[in-house]
Amino acid sequence: MWRQRRALAAGLALTAAALAATGLGGGGTGTGGDAAYGAGAGSGPGAVQERARRPARSASVPVRIADAATVRLLRPGDHVDVIAAGDAGTGAGNGAEARVLAKGARVAEVPQSLAEGSAEDGALIVLSVSRDTATALAGAGISSRLAVTLC
Repeated sequence: MWRQRRALAAGLALTAAALAATGLGGGGTGTGGDAAYGAGAGSGPGAVQERARRPARSASVPVRIADAATVRLLRPGDHVDVIAAGDAGTGAGNGAEARVLAKGARVAEVPQSLAEGSAEDGALIVLSVSRDTATALAGAGISSRLAVTLC
């Protein structure tokens, strides 16, 4: 009886290791992709762990910061808050309130030199943020002057 239990335990351990190595066990990064989170994903005992392992949906968004000198202070990996102030056409001095569009956004890329245009046009940086925040940043960049504060 004792040998049968040990053999069964060893067999189960080998099966679990093989499933984990191939990604078929549901916890790996196999070919399941988002299909692993389909209709039956929430019913098993490991459903909470599966949701915790699900990758965050993020996007990279180019953002033109009004002050090019501020952009020169940034390095990839820095975290910034992005603030929108005033209309792009009327300037920030029109009494409009500033609003925070993104908190703790990670700087993904910083240009080495200013691209076409003058320093008065600002400078472009690439931020890594959630998809919803990326949409808000892209939309606000059209009508507002954007600034950053280092976190």
